[in-house]
Amino acid sequence: MDKILSYVRRCVEDYDMIQTGDRVAVGVSGGKDSLVLLTALARLREFYPKRFTVEALTLDMGTGMDFAPVVDYCVKIGVPYTVIPTEIAHVVFDVRKEKNPCSMCAKMRRGALHSAMKERGLHKIALGHHFDDAVETFFLSLFYEGRLSCFQPVTWLDRTEITQIRPLLYCGEGHIRNVAEREGLPVLFNPCPADGYTKRQEVKELIRELSERWPDLKSRVFGAMQRLPLPEWGPVEHRRMPPLG
Repeated sequence: MDKILSYVRRCVEDYDMIQTGDRVAVGVSGGKDSLVLLTALARLREFYPKRFTVEALTLDMGTGMDFAPVVDYCVKIGVPYTVIPTEIAHVVFDVRKEKNPCSMCAKMRRGALHSAMKERGLHKIALGHHFDDAVETFFLSLFYEGRLSCFQPVTWLDRTEITQIRPLLYCGEGHIRNVAEREGLPVLFNPCPADGYTKRQEVKELIRELSERWPDLKSRVFGAMQRLPLPEWGPVEHRRMPPLG
């Protein structure tokens, strides 16, 4: 966990993600990424020179997930935790019967999460996107949209006055998985019917195949996004971090 924490701190500093007095919400799905992020930020708040607080928010999609283990974990680490009930899964899969549900689901989740944040006076949220997610998103944009694009490390949403930050960008998925196991984090099973059958999964498998021939492929793509740079990634020398695998 110490290496993850050091990379999270470096990413936070490189992109100026957290300011003194911030109340940082963490979007917790119950998956390994969001729980590792929550753990890292809960520990970072104890010694980071810019004092901030952390609280966790979970959208209950209406799929019958039991969040009790996450509730217990948040009590253990001293983080306020709120579960927000929704019927997003019912709308997407039963009412709309979407053949490609991910886009609509993501849009509805953003709307529900931002509404919940506004009700609680929160204006900054940390999302669990990591190094591998960034590379995959770059390829998704290239293959399916014909453009060079990726989500930004820090995103200001002027319509909602919410700032999104992604402190795990220097951390690889494999290392995150190992840390979640070693720390005994309460990772929950994802019951989404579309899990594992998405365009992102196809790209993930393609990258895995290409990496057998070019082992440093992901690092090169990530570095290229910083050096190009993509919007808000910035060509700052000290941002070129070797990702954790």
